[in-house]
Amino acid sequence: MCGKRNAYFCLCALLLLLLLGNSIDVTLAKRLPHKQFEQRIVGGQEAAEGAAPYQVSIQTSWQTHFCGGAIIADRWILTAGHCANDFPVEELRIIVGTNERLQPGQVLHVKQALIHKLYDIPQEYANDIGLLQLNDSIIFNERTRAIELGSEQPPDGAIVTLTGWGAPGLNLPVMERLQTLNLNVLAHEKCLAAWADDDDEVDIGHLCTFTKRGEGACNGDSGGPVTWQGKIVGVVNWGAACAVGKPDMHANTVYYQDWIRRTMSGCKQRVN
Repeated sequence: MCGKRNAYFCLCALLLLLLLGNSIDVTLAKRLPHKQFEQRIVGGQEAAEGAAPYQVSIQTSWQTHFCGGAIIADRWILTAGHCANDFPVEELRIIVGTNERLQPGQVLHVKQALIHKLYDIPQEYANDIGLLQLNDSIIFNERTRAIELGSEQPPDGAIVTLTGWGAPGLNLPVMERLQTLNLNVLAHEKCLAAWADDDDEVDIGHLCTFTKRGEGACNGDSGGPVTWQGKIVGVVNWGAACAVGKPDMHANTVYYQDWIRRTMSGCKQRVN
């Protein structure tokens, strides 16, 4: 068993879902009745060219997308802890500077993966945040830029933006073109109420979003950026796959900003 929750990334489904082709759809979820889904993030739309120059596709060496991430410095990618943890770094490649995950602007490789030391502690899905340090610097241009870490918590009801190549529905292949969706922030107490049966897994470090059934993140969106007022405030963690009427949970990067900065600074000091 992979676990009791519909997490967006679970390796127990890998062998079955590799049959879908050039994407990994590894959602742990109960089987839902088949429906016809629009070809995009559930309820979202295709992103305009260059709309998210900080967005990256985290792929295996065989060009298979499995997670998203965000450029926060020329050698640093911010993502979910589980995205940084599930493959050896030598098997990873980072695609930047494109809306087409199969047509990279640049391809970079990972030097090391750094995961919060309390990942999955004290409860499952807690502290699910990680950093990928690259071997080489990203070349910034009009299609490739870093995004600033947000320092202010978005309030209840704030409109945030999710981008990613995630699947348009449960157990469907991930997308080839970048998708986008606006979501509403849900206050922590409202999120706890919505996840009443599993409220022990709604951690203080989570940012919660929800609009309505049929809109939300799906497998392949894990690790992808959630932005507010032009800054990153979250990375996709887990939820009820996919967009079935429960809030989506994201690592709150405002909450974790000290960990992010300390981790990056510590690595720079060791290198120097």
